[in-house]
Amino acid sequence: MRIRSARRSDLRLLQDIERAAGEPFRTLGMDSVADDDPPPLDLLESYRRAGRCWVATDPLSTTGDRPLGYVIADPVDGALHIEQISVDPVAARRGIGRTLIDRLAALAPGQGLTALTLTTFSDVPWNAPYYARIGFRVLHDRELTDGLRTIRGEEAQHGLDRWPRVCMRRDLLPAQPSAPTPMPTPATATAPNPASAPAPESASVAVSGAP
Repeated sequence: MRIRSARRSDLRLLQDIERAAGEPFRTLGMDSVADDDPPPLDLLESYRRAGRCWVATDPLSTTGDRPLGYVIADPVDGALHIEQISVDPVAARRGIGRTLIDRLAALAPGQGLTALTLTTFSDVPWNAPYYARIGFRVLHDRELTDGLRTIRGEEAQHGLDRWPRVCMRRDLLPAQPSAPTPMPTPATATAPNPASAPAPESASVAVSGAP
């Protein structure tokens, strides 16, 4: 699995992923969620230009570099808030969502952000119960920041509170400072060792490994 920044050419595909990811909500009687429009292209482009839109691809599959899932996020009150994360149902149960979230968890501390947050449906199996399994906890009302309260208010106006929703948070470890590079130890003059002599320039060197 490869996580990379979204390209402009990906954006319509992300809308397609969003539409497909909404379809399973019909099985729960949540047709209005399934029918909700995907994020408009200009909004996705604003996230892309800000460097806050990532996609997951599988270069070894038949889809190649085509996005199978995506995430967009905003800094909100000292945390990186997951505004939207969606995975194409044809690629479900392959750990794509978790891999995208883990990438955010790795990036956020370097930006001085101490947690990941999100809002989600509490009773949908692939929403709050899933996030709880990967390290998120439900926030009590008294724990909500001003930014999260604003987000919840906007969701209520959009009609999402027809079903129970919660805010969740995953605390992150702070970024660790890079260890200083040790000074090289001065070499002690010794007689040359034939076994350690450099290979002739005409020799070929084979290197193998994964990036």
